[in-house]
Amino acid sequence: MIKKPCILVTVLFALLGIAPAAQAKDWPAPIKALEAQGVEVIGTFDALGGLTGYAGMIEQQPLAIYLTVDGKQAIIGTMIDAKGANLSQEPLDRLVSKPMTVKTWKQLEKSTWIADGSKNVPRVIYTFTDPNCPYCNKFWNDARPWVKAGKVQLRHIIVAILTDTSAGKAAALLSAKDPQVALTQHEQQHASGGVKLLGQISATVRAQLDANQKLMQQLGSFATPTIFYKDASGNLQKIQGAPSAEMLTTILGQPA
Repeated sequence: MIKKPCILVTVLFALLGIAPAAQAKDWPAPIKALEAQGVEVIGTFDALGGLTGYAGMIEQQPLAIYLTVDGKQAIIGTMIDAKGANLSQEPLDRLVSKPMTVKTWKQLEKSTWIADGSKNVPRVIYTFTDPNCPYCNKFWNDARPWVKAGKVQLRHIIVAILTDTSAGKAAALLSAKDPQVALTQHEQQHASGGVKLLGQISATVRAQLDANQKLMQQLGSFATPTIFYKDASGNLQKIQGAPSAEMLTTILGQPA
């Protein structure tokens, strides 16, 4: 997941205005209210100033919550000390980001994807790809130096969400004798339409596409490409859309 800039903020739970979630656990009233409004509370941690810290998550983003001493209010934000050090990051990494990375990475591994590049590489990147997505094609082209140099393997989780022909093209790629070769040819010929769509989609491939789309939605992604990678700390990060030149280096590593 992408970490947003950390600033000191104080937001009362009543101002969130988010959709109801699962039944609240046995937390103090303000924490229960947050759960009822969509926040998943993962656990607690020690906080300074007499506050009790809660590590939460909403829309795949970690969230630091602090319960006041009297237990009547919850404050959401980043706790900073006198030197400007972020005191919320360590407990959020430990309780939310690292466990979430392990869980989400396993989900991505188990999805239906097409490999792009050698398997013996130091870095693996997952990207949700629609065959009709021009930005997916841009990312494919931009990543060529890293893929050809054996530094990165892209794993394209194929979805069909953009146009009426997306499903037929996605099915053609997944059903190909060599999906990796088919994907390469498709991306090379993307400007002229790419792969010829498959008229009859098997139940197996349909189920694969449905499962991929469901996973994409579960991970809070609604556009292609959506790219998942691990940062220098090993935490999961997410970016939607074709990355800038600067972000390519962040995602793929130093240029080949």
